[in-house]
Amino acid sequence: MSIKGTDSGRRICQVIELKANSLEEYKKIHAHVWPSVLATLQRAHIVDYSIHFLPTPPYLPNGEREGVDAIAGLLIATFKYVGDNFDEDMKMVAGDADTLQWWGITDRMQNSVVDGATGSKDGPWWFDCDEVFRFEG
Repeated sequence: MSIKGTDSGRRICQVIELKANSLEEYKKIHAHVWPSVLATLQRAHIVDYSIHFLPTPPYLPNGEREGVDAIAGLLIATFKYVGDNFDEDMKMVAGDADTLQWWGITDRMQNSVVDGATGSKDGPWWFDCDEVFRFEG
């Protein structure tokens, strides 16, 4: 994803699956995110970052559950990028030692829905969602 200076202030939404056995641990570590990881996000011009959890429903409309029991649900992340060079800022984040260690922990709790994804440090891990509506009243 390339965001140029004219897109400063752009909101980004991403999703990823959370493994069924990881919900409580994921919540626990995110209640105490490492200060160095948060500082790196700030240096990367990321603000207003939140992650929401959408549980997998106990039923599916077509009745199929193949593979569904392996996930707790979806993690939905939203944030605003307020810098001038998204790609460079993301390279800086990906080069931060503490962030790489954090991703090593959190990636094990997730299943990417990006085709061919192997981990946060190797390229797209979270799936980027297209914005279809916004109201700023």
